[in-house]
Amino acid sequence: MVLLLAVGSIAWEAIGRLVEPPATQAVWIIVVAIAGVLVNGGTAALFFGGRKRDLNIRGAYLHMAADAAVSLGVAVAGGLILATGWLWVDPLVSLLVSALIVYGTWGLLREALGMSLHSVPSSIRYAAVMDYLDALPGVASVHDLHVWGMSTAETALTAHLVMPQGHPGDAFLEGAAHELERRFGICHATLQIEHGDAGHPCKLVEQHVV
Repeated sequence: MVLLLAVGSIAWEAIGRLVEPPATQAVWIIVVAIAGVLVNGGTAALFFGGRKRDLNIRGAYLHMAADAAVSLGVAVAGGLILATGWLWVDPLVSLLVSALIVYGTWGLLREALGMSLHSVPSSIRYAAVMDYLDALPGVASVHDLHVWGMSTAETALTAHLVMPQGHPGDAFLEGAAHELERRFGICHATLQIEHGDAGHPCKLVEQHVV
């Protein structure tokens, strides 16, 4: 969100410069911008490998990559200004780079918002988790299934398993937890076992009940 606010500030300034382009020192623009490309590009490369498994690392990667893109755009603008004298190139490139940053970070913002609302992580198919639990030996039905991100790298699950034959033992729970982690990356699973006694129904059976 801070990155998007910064982009908005850059875009607003660029629009004003399009109307009245100020004089610029093209040579110094190119030198400083190339240095920015090298520093920010190298830093982004350090985060490249972990960007898919951790939202924080992805945010840092996108931030550094965005800075490198901005610096590259500034270098290109400086070169064009030096060659042609077109002062309006600088704010135009700023607007183009701002649009690219918004495009690249929108997904990150959406995923971060989803985590703050405890939604199902985008990498996990809720229906597939439900089908897996429903197919476990002795399970008659599954309800009150919740899957959410505990952090940028850890996912939790809670669910009620209706097992008429009674509690299956710790080996069953251990095996289910292991498979949930192996198949879906869910490392914190809490499973509540119920007999399905009609005289004592669970109030969370209905799907619309949270």
